[in-house]
Amino acid sequence: MAMNIGGDSGDAPSMMAAINTTPLVDVMLVLLIIFLITIPVITQHVKVKLPHANNIPTVTKPHEITISVTRNGSIYWGTELVPSSRRLLQKIEQVAVEVPQPAVKIRGDRNADYRYIGHVLYELERGGMVKVDFISEPSAHELGAH
Repeated sequence: MAMNIGGDSGDAPSMMAAINTTPLVDVMLVLLIIFLITIPVITQHVKVKLPHANNIPTVTKPHEITISVTRNGSIYWGTELVPSSRRLLQKIEQVAVEVPQPAVKIRGDRNADYRYIGHVLYELERGGMVKVDFISEPSAHELGAH
């Protein structure tokens, strides 16, 4: 606590009601410094020679397969025309056993009959593919056009 040695009006001296926190802050800083210095001394380790290791993460990313279906029902594996359903199933079965299994992305023409795309989905299921996505274009409303 601090003392005020004289009153404003020249009356008898009175005590100040405010607490002086400066000594408290000084003591806390000294304790913090002592704590920071002594922690490494307190922590004890047994000295051993640890082995060295090369930690190189191996990330295996599955590749993606794009299957396109045109308006007239033609099926393309990437850019290669697939001539028949039997050949499509063979290609699917070849990649379905890969670990990790690749993702299949279907690009269907907006004017194609659903039966063509449904046929591709059926062959993907028969071949054992698990992850199938559809690729579409955002509408003009989603792009912000009004």
